[in-house]
Amino acid sequence: MAQKPSLSQDQYSATVSTREAKILNGIASSAKNKPRDYTSDGVADNDIFMLPASDFQLLGLLTAIAALVRLFRIYQPSSVVFDEVHFGGFASKYIKGRFFMDVHPPLAKLLLTLAGWLAGFDGNFDFKDIGKDYVEPGVPYVAMRLLPALMGVMTIPTIFLTLKATGCRTMTAAMGAGLIIFENGLLTQSRLILLDSPLIIFTAFTALAWTCFTNQHEQGPEKAFDVSWWFWLVATGLGLGATVSVKWVGLFTIAWVGSLTLVQLWVLLGDTTTVTPRRLLKHFLARLFCLVVIPLTFYLGLFAIHFVCLVNPGDGDGFMSSEFQATLNSKAMQDVPADVVLGSRVSIRHHNTHGGYLHSHNHMYPTGSKQQQITLYPHKDENNVWLMENQTQPEGLDGQIKGSKAWDTGEPIPVRDKTVLRLLHTVTDRRLHSHDVRPPVSEADWQNEASAYGYEGFEGDANDYFRVEIVKSLSDGTAAKDRVRTIETKFRLIHIMTGCALFSHKVKLPDWGFEQQEVTCAKQGTLPNSIWYVEQNEHPLLGADAEKVNYKNPGFLGKFWELQKVMWTTNAGLVESHAWDSRPPSWPVLRRGINFWGKDRRQIYLIGNPIIWWSSTAAVGIYIVFKVLSVLRWQRGFKDYEKINFKRFDYEIGTSVLGWAFHYFPFFLMQRQLFLHHYFPALYFAIIALCQVYDFATNRIAALGLRDRPVIGRSGIAIFLAISIVTFTLYAPLSYGNRWTQSACNKVKILNTWDFDCSVFPKEMSQYSVSAPSAANAAQTAAPVAPGPSGQGSQDLNVTPQPAEEPFVSRSEKVEYRDQDGNILNEEQVKALEGKVSFETRYETRTRVIDADGKEVKDGPAEAEGVAPPHPDIERLPETDPGLPEDDGRESPATASPEDDVGKEKSVEDADDGRPRPASEPSEATG
Repeated sequence: MAQKPSLSQDQYSATVSTREAKILNGIASSAKNKPRDYTSDGVADNDIFMLPASDFQLLGLLTAIAALVRLFRIYQPSSVVFDEVHFGGFASKYIKGRFFMDVHPPLAKLLLTLAGWLAGFDGNFDFKDIGKDYVEPGVPYVAMRLLPALMGVMTIPTIFLTLKATGCRTMTAAMGAGLIIFENGLLTQSRLILLDSPLIIFTAFTALAWTCFTNQHEQGPEKAFDVSWWFWLVATGLGLGATVSVKWVGLFTIAWVGSLTLVQLWVLLGDTTTVTPRRLLKHFLARLFCLVVIPLTFYLGLFAIHFVCLVNPGDGDGFMSSEFQATLNSKAMQDVPADVVLGSRVSIRHHNTHGGYLHSHNHMYPTGSKQQQITLYPHKDENNVWLMENQTQPEGLDGQIKGSKAWDTGEPIPVRDKTVLRLLHTVTDRRLHSHDVRPPVSEADWQNEASAYGYEGFEGDANDYFRVEIVKSLSDGTAAKDRVRTIETKFRLIHIMTGCALFSHKVKLPDWGFEQQEVTCAKQGTLPNSIWYVEQNEHPLLGADAEKVNYKNPGFLGKFWELQKVMWTTNAGLVESHAWDSRPPSWPVLRRGINFWGKDRRQIYLIGNPIIWWSSTAAVGIYIVFKVLSVLRWQRGFKDYEKINFKRFDYEIGTSVLGWAFHYFPFFLMQRQLFLHHYFPALYFAIIALCQVYDFATNRIAALGLRDRPVIGRSGIAIFLAISIVTFTLYAPLSYGNRWTQSACNKVKILNTWDFDCSVFPKEMSQYSVSAPSAANAAQTAAPVAPGPSGQGSQDLNVTPQPAEEPFVSRSEKVEYRDQDGNILNEEQVKALEGKVSFETRYETRTRVIDADGKEVKDGPAEAEGVAPPHPDIERLPETDPGLPEDDGRESPATASPEDDVGKEKSVEDADDGRPRPASEPSEATG
């Protein structure tokens, strides 16, 4: 970077005074005095590297305070909290190299893993349950929490420098830093093994870099393409790459920078004096490289590291295609004969879902024909092997050759399009069979049961016959369109007698079917769900010299693109109700929080500082009102935009409010589950806007009379920060998980929609020492009622573990109905909803316990380990999981067209997905 002469404090003050005199005196230059190039009116050089030493000293002090606030008792709690179940679990999988699927890009997870690995974490702790102890197994959880905590600390100097780069006074910048320090929600989220703190710091860094670049750009042609100009433009690109590599919320940051880039290019296009077409192209290419190529390269590089780390099969490979899975260790398949012939022993795989292989086992359907079950099974197994028979036995010298090995001699006969054949299950000697009987689960009239029927030596009947129909549009190569070839040919199996097609979809069988995926024969089944292909192929006549095939290696770009599609599809499919979800209209007013953890009569509840939250929302509202009025006045011919302060207020604060809007309004378009923490990036921009509005009001707008009375402005900052700090301390027990009392809790519960439960705290602080908590009898904090989907209520089930030596006073049970927001419904409301919604039922036992003196020492509900349900961003299963029905992870997931089938799938999903499950179960991948 070019060296600039250093200024003394007096010189700097004189420079600032001169600059402010130019900016703040009110009326813009007339048209004849306007710059002849694209230099902005009223702009000054706000180089953050040229700040006086006093600013850096203040910045150091603020950073030290932030460190104390963020790191205070970071070891508390010493057990797994909320989404640490998932993101800590990902660190274990990275260290073990086990592939998993998550809807978020890998940067933050890789950093968390690095922090744990450097601290000695070996990946053997599974983070499986909320409340699971860290201390006894020796998990370096403090080191892993330090990473997001330090990133949270770094947000404080970042916002300070960003506000200075916009032209704010030092006291205003200090106010912004103070608001970030004492914002309870940002504090809570930055003290745990979560992704939001890395997201916020990279968003903040991007905003800083872009603000500095914009300041360079607005100073006109003299600054273009110098070292500082390039530095901040490249830094913006790196920031964009890092932000989008943590969460796809970074796409909103890209949209914000992109829209402002278009404004800059539009202004450059209008400067015909200094910007020649060649120079305009140079500006465009510089931005294209720094704001598109650099972020994209950064993003691709992170996934390259991701794939290098995850080389072994794991919970998430069931989301991926067979080609993708074949790139993992032990999943690679040996080359197999290409041509499928009569007598081939084959494994047949479903094409559209990731349910796995056509499978049968020696267990019968409990209803229907009660014949042997046909399912899809996700793992390789001898029960997946089928022998392809002709509809008649081959002829020998002495007549028909009997038995399953009849096609093992003579010339191989290829299986061609329209071939009619039978599929013999080699383990149980029963043939694939269908008939006009409804399946046990999907009982629609257009669905027939698929079963295995027969016994060894049985010749079979006509219901065993299936016709091969090659789907030429999906088959790879000319030969694969004419005859069945391993992997390359995609085909349907049409039942001769009924015309139905062998079919599978994302419905799982009940326990009697081992929760494997249902297979039926569908008369109206959608094309994708009735397509199959051969994966394994063996035949005695296909020797070592036979043509071999294997899955094509998709390469890095192929794997990358497939994973992006699966991430997108899985993310879009997260539409189930969650206990702590909320919708975007409630975020700016802080209507509801998230219960993170509860144990030992303490609780961590994600709630923001209401003073900071509501003030920042008000600042955004002030700008919106200003913009509406200014447009109306402009239309009526007023010359407001000829005033420099007016233009600077509109552009500078408008830039921040635009960042808020880009990080807030897109969530209104999403049907998926959303949570309060999704608002944090927008909150950051709202706080910047709040500080800018205050700075203009007290330092730059002469008409208000405060510019000449700096004491008033500074006093206002001090008072506002003092109120914010007091409010912060009131809610700190919920942020840190500290001891609290019922009375203190109830006093600060301003809104009835804040559903942290004050009854879990003791009435007096002294009651915390009545009995030492232990793993065996620690009372758990009760999570507030978990609402069901919109329009549904639920009843709370919380079973209180009872201390061994404390007598009961009484035990009572009651029934409560609550809506999706946690509000209690009365009898009339419940009656009105009967028949329209379904209710999740859970029982809550409230127990009053007394000590030896007959005094009550505990009351209120308590809950077993893990009060916070799993986060839906993470809780997702692949099609190959035997536990739950999920989306198939394809770009265009198929569902059966008939409404009956859609309803059946929905009912099965609703019945299963409601139960909480940790992401680290062996059968699961995350979403």
